[in-house]
Amino acid sequence: MQRVLNFAHSKALAVAEYMTPVLKDSKFKETGRLTPDEFVAAGDFLVHHCPTWFWSPGDESKSRSYLPKEKQFLVTKNVPCYKRCKQMEAMEVTENIIDEGDDEGGWVETRFEQDSNVTAVQEKVADMSLDSKSEQTKPVTGPLHVQDENDDDDDDDDEGEAADMEEYDEKGLGEIEDDPAALQPSSTVAAATGGETEGDTVLQTRTYDLNITYDKYYQTPRMWLFGYDERVQPLHHSQMLDDISQDHANKTVTLEAHPHIPGPPRASIHPCKHADVMKKIIETVAEGGSELGVHMYLLIFLKFVQAVIPTIEYDYTRQFTM
Repeated sequence: MQRVLNFAHSKALAVAEYMTPVLKDSKFKETGRLTPDEFVAAGDFLVHHCPTWFWSPGDESKSRSYLPKEKQFLVTKNVPCYKRCKQMEAMEVTENIIDEGDDEGGWVETRFEQDSNVTAVQEKVADMSLDSKSEQTKPVTGPLHVQDENDDDDDDDDEGEAADMEEYDEKGLGEIEDDPAALQPSSTVAAATGGETEGDTVLQTRTYDLNITYDKYYQTPRMWLFGYDERVQPLHHSQMLDDISQDHANKTVTLEAHPHIPGPPRASIHPCKHADVMKKIIETVAEGGSELGVHMYLLIFLKFVQAVIPTIEYDYTRQFTM
């Protein structure tokens, strides 16, 4: 039912976007919204400081006249996603609420720290001894003998004649039997189990292609994502939901047609709250005696959107403190 409502809502917004005039005058400080020119300026700043992002012209038939042809939207590819959101339940979470006045709970800046129990286990592993009898090494009390480089004693003389390897192989002694307990490469295990392993003992690394477009109706940036599994096969929508915060899945994140790329619908973070969040950040910075330039928009945008997709590690930009 939620998907049907999202689909109807997206169609209504498409009509509204078509009817909405292009924003000409800057409303950044007053409302947190961007003009197309400000979006391009912020995109140029992002590309300059984070070269993993680049501009794309998109499909020519879907080009928007209010944006430069070669700068229709921003792209970054092959972004790693090492774990699913449910796996982060075992980690300590620190949340900094950005917008407390929002009826739906606001946006939060989320930081994940390693669980103290996990740290304790790692310390115990580091103290483990390979000696089955757990005996401590006895100190050496006798004199040490250091072999000189010109020492005529050769240990190789005591080893006898070298074995004939051809005869060794003919007798079948060189064959290695399959040991079920032996460590196997992760790719082999994943292929044998359809990409999932019992107990999540193998690191399941997904990758995502991320796009940032300009939403003419909301007059803000909009994030799009398309995921691939460990075998570089496209993820289904239900699989991508595993990499999205459960507070936002099927609510803030919906499937919609990409405005610049033909093909199947893609997951998108709905931009209805972006301007309000940015306005709150602008006010907070101003209260601290500083001023936030419009060119910084996308750097900050990437940071507060991380609350929706916390396991997709795309943000390599500079730190920002309010």
